[in-house]
Amino acid sequence: MNLRSARMLLPSASDYRALPRTWRGDLLAGVTVGIVALPLALAFGVSSGAGAESGLVTAIVAGAVAAIFGGSNVQVSGPTGAMVVVLAPILAVHGAGALAAICLMAGLIVLIAGVLRLGRTVGYIPWPVIEGFTLGIAVIIFLQQVPTATGTPVGESTNAVIAAAQSLAAVAWPKLGWSLLLVGIVVVIMLLSTRLHPRFPGSLLAIVVASLIAALVGLPVDTIGELPTGLPAPMLPAVDLTTLLSLVGPAVAVAALAAIESLLSIRVAATLADTGQYDADRELVGQGLASIASGLFGGMPATGAIARTAVNVRAGARTRAASTVHALLLLAIALVGASVVAHIPLAALAGVLMVTAVRMITPSTVRTVLRSTRADAAVFIVTAVITISVDLIYAVLIGLLVAGFFALRQLAGTSGVHREELPGLAQPGDERIAVFRLEGALFFGAAERMLERVAELRDIEVIVIRMSQLQILDATGAQVITELITSLERRGITVLVKGIPPQHRPLAERVGVLASLRHQNHLFDELGAAVAHARSHVARAAAP
Repeated sequence: MNLRSARMLLPSASDYRALPRTWRGDLLAGVTVGIVALPLALAFGVSSGAGAESGLVTAIVAGAVAAIFGGSNVQVSGPTGAMVVVLAPILAVHGAGALAAICLMAGLIVLIAGVLRLGRTVGYIPWPVIEGFTLGIAVIIFLQQVPTATGTPVGESTNAVIAAAQSLAAVAWPKLGWSLLLVGIVVVIMLLSTRLHPRFPGSLLAIVVASLIAALVGLPVDTIGELPTGLPAPMLPAVDLTTLLSLVGPAVAVAALAAIESLLSIRVAATLADTGQYDADRELVGQGLASIASGLFGGMPATGAIARTAVNVRAGARTRAASTVHALLLLAIALVGASVVAHIPLAALAGVLMVTAVRMITPSTVRTVLRSTRADAAVFIVTAVITISVDLIYAVLIGLLVAGFFALRQLAGTSGVHREELPGLAQPGDERIAVFRLEGALFFGAAERMLERVAELRDIEVIVIRMSQLQILDATGAQVITELITSLERRGITVLVKGIPPQHRPLAERVGVLASLRHQNHLFDELGAAVAHARSHVARAAAP
């Protein structure tokens, strides 16, 4: 990487060039998204098993670092529901003590991916896969709130569906009734607030109302509990080599999710308003540094938050100053309002996340995917089911494999092997000449069809293979052509090749297509010359 490329991955004064014109909108947007982010940060921290403090620290530290070093002018970063889905089972297995190590390892992986310029790879993820794991994430987030919403212990299983069922089996009155009451209050307020104004901070109002009711009535429900004032001191995790090795797999999963969700978020933000260009590679660098910083302060791995980024843009944000204001507002709350936050009922936070999960699902989008094509519908369903039943990262990988299978099958359908009439007036012996046109894609998924089609020929002395309309050729396709020519020549059939496209010529030479021809002059650029040579060959063979 040269010096100029390295500078493009770092902050610069140009990031704030528009600030003199946009500072009012950025300030308002930062305050707005900060208010929206507070209950979500607390809720995601609790839901992941890391604790409310960890969620708040992540929103502050990672939010500020990603705002400064990231590749988007409007991205808002912090704890997210998707990260909770991946992180919760990891912490259940390895314990909360592994959180800092996972943050540092995952952050380093994402940082390296940015330095290696891998930011554009997210564009290879098909839309049905994205929508499938979004649906799966929403279902898991909702199910993860069942224990808190019902006031029951978390189930022993790491699978959200089974754990929710285990929690429901342990419900007890009156705690169940009081918890559901608070959840219901939060849901109603959040739903009504959107009717008043789309930007109205309904989740914050719902938390305030539920907390006041719980405190005034003295409801026997669990609360967040005491939080430290301000940020904890940064420190490196104390882990041994064995523990680090056991965390490599989880760290890779967390890093993959952080990269995918962050890059998807800035793509979505770019469609909402004209907020300037984004740099996907720099975004990975920023998100990697954000997770590393978050881990040092006791936070969670961070990602770009699609919902909060959308709120930021719609509230008027145009520069990264808005995201920085969001982090500073949360820091101020941590410094002066920790004692108030400690009294928030966990059931109220569960209600916020349940509504958030439902809002992640857009019925019209689901219907569109299911009605598009059978292949896309299958990819969508497979990805969603595996996300819920197995694991998010496996779901994305399997979704990509299924999508790749259908894409290759469709591409194979565009290939063709067509027999053509000989050009010009018919001449004696033409019935002993066959011209075949190869078109479309000849790769490992379609090559065998050509072999079967040509192998059926009988009573033919010369075959002309036209390759000028062949758009895609891989090593398997070239090898099949080589085998075909060799097989036909062994049967006494002369093979002439016409018009190998320039982009395929090196591969044809390396694999042996040209070497398999009987003579070098059996390669032609024009069809007329190839047919003339074929006719002369038939005429010589027929001569006494």
